[in-house]
Amino acid sequence: MSVIRDVDDVKSALGSLVPPVVLDVRWALGDSAGHRHYLDAHIPGAVFVDLDTELAGHGAPELGRHPLPSIEDLQLSARRWGISVGVPVVVYDNTGNLAASRAWWLLKWAGVEQVSLLDGGLAAWIAAGHDTASGEESAAWVGDIELSAGHLPVLTADGAAALAESGTLLDARAAERYRGETEPVDPKAGHIPGAISAPTAANVDADGRFLPADALRRRFGDVGAVGVYCGSGVTAAHQVAALAIAGIDAALFPGSWSQWSNDPARPVATGPTP
Repeated sequence: MSVIRDVDDVKSALGSLVPPVVLDVRWALGDSAGHRHYLDAHIPGAVFVDLDTELAGHGAPELGRHPLPSIEDLQLSARRWGISVGVPVVVYDNTGNLAASRAWWLLKWAGVEQVSLLDGGLAAWIAAGHDTASGEESAAWVGDIELSAGHLPVLTADGAAALAESGTLLDARAAERYRGETEPVDPKAGHIPGAISAPTAANVDADGRFLPADALRRRFGDVGAVGVYCGSGVTAAHQVAALAIAGIDAALFPGSWSQWSNDPARPVATGPTP
C-alpha cells in the first residue's frame, strides 16, 4: 500500500463499504496540548492517539525519550483505535506528518500492512473544503488486529555506530542541533560521529506535503545501506517514510540522540561535517 494518500482519496474512502480507521496524532516537541487541538477540530470519525503514552514505552533515560512500546501494549491500543484485520488505516497530524509518521512506522513495524499517511495532514483536509468535527470520538468498534514485532528494521546504538562507518546514517534533526550549536532537550549537543545531516523538514513542501518521489530520490541519492535517527525516534520515522516514497528501505534507530547522548561512553561529534 502507498505510503501516502491524498485528501480526495481518503474522503472518498470514508464513504466506502470498508472505511479506513483514521488516527489523529497531534504532537509536537514543546507543545503538550495535542489532545486539546484534537478536541477543537479533527477529521470526523478520527480517534486521538497520544504519542507519549501510546506510541512509546517508558523506561530509564538510557533507553531514550520515546523507546518503542511493548508489542502487547501497542496491540491493546491498536484494538482500542478500532484497527482490525483487512481494514486500512490512515494517520495524520497538523505538522506535516512529523508526528503521525511515528504511528505509521510503528504499525508497519508491528505487521499492519495497510497503513498510509494523509499527505498534508489536517491542513490539506481543511484546504480542500472538508468539514471537521470537535469533541472526543471513539472507535466504532473494538479491533481484532494481531500484532507482532520486527516487520521493519531497527538499529541499536551499536548498530547505528557501525552503519555510520560502513553505510549511511542520516541525522533527521535540524541542522543546528546536528552541528551542536543548540540542544533543547538532550544531555549533550552534537551528532553521532560519521552521521550525515539531513533535516526532516526538507522532505516536504511549503504546504507540508511530501516532495514527489523523484525529488526525494535526488535528495537522498545513492545511499546504499541506510539508517535514520533524530532526537527520540519520532521525526526519524518521517525520514523513513520519505525514503520509502523514494523507493529506499531504511532502518530506524528508535533510541536516537536521546539514548546516545545519555551514554557517557558514546563519542560525540560537532560541527557541519560527519
